[in-house]
Amino acid sequence: MRAYQIADFGSQPRITQLPIPLPGPGEVRVRIAAAGLNFADLLMIEGRYQERPTPPVTLGLELSGTVEALGPGVTSPAVGTRVAVYSGQGGMATHGIFPADRCLPIPDGMDFETAAAFQIAYGTSHLALDHRARLKPGETLLVLGASGGVGLTAVEIGKRMGARVIASARGAEKLAVARAAGADETIDSETPDLKDVLKAMGGVDVVYDAVGGDAFMAALRATRPEGRLLAIGFAGGTVPQIPANLLLVKNLTVMGLYWGGYLTFAPKVLNDSLSTLMGWIAEGSLRPHISHILPLDRADEALALLRDRKSTGKVVVTCA
Repeated sequence: MRAYQIADFGSQPRITQLPIPLPGPGEVRVRIAAAGLNFADLLMIEGRYQERPTPPVTLGLELSGTVEALGPGVTSPAVGTRVAVYSGQGGMATHGIFPADRCLPIPDGMDFETAAAFQIAYGTSHLALDHRARLKPGETLLVLGASGGVGLTAVEIGKRMGARVIASARGAEKLAVARAAGADETIDSETPDLKDVLKAMGGVDVVYDAVGGDAFMAALRATRPEGRLLAIGFAGGTVPQIPANLLLVKNLTVMGLYWGGYLTFAPKVLNDSLSTLMGWIAEGSLRPHISHILPLDRADEALALLRDRKSTGKVVVTCA
């Protein structure tokens, strides 16, 4: 088998030849068809991701493929089942061993690329907006970084939940992508007076922020009383320092969301969310946006698209 690995944190990833492994108790072996890339893969390479598995590490947090072998005691999913897996690592390879209970059967109408791309991005946004922020129909949702892998899904899901969606992204091309995903209004992220623009639009009830930095602070000051602010990530590189007096005066709530953490302390919440999303995708309510699909041999290029902010939606690597 081939695997796209780092030998140690901070090292250059390379394709490595490895023996095909056997699944152990509670595990299955998946012939991997595709892996969805995430900003977290870049952090994993640098050793800055919140989870630090022992190197060598095969990159790729989410994947899709076909079950081809069962470990002792495993009866499902059956050999031949098409599955999506949130693995945390191991997706950018031709084969992988994963816990059987992390394998989510893929509907017949869903291709492998879509299945590999939807779990983390859509799962993060759905849990954030529904389970954490309790977004209600008619509320105004601001999405910062709205053309990125998770931001674009927040636009779609927010619209599906009945919110008025304001999308912030850089440049006309990315704003057009956000409008196509359902944004009611758009703001270029280079706008120097974001706070004033948002206030002129009537303010916001929920802020979904995968960027951090100055944009979060501007949104904080434009949030209505009893508003909720979701800290999803810090792709801009700066972690905001939040003045507690503003939270007090406006009765605001700031909450974080680490989607993968739910596997540890509330797996049913995560699995129920993914089942809901599968249904929405099957009925056509959500249409995952994949801007680039590249083969495993071009994994370096695929990661560079994320690093250089040249993608919209998701980047997928095919592994078969």
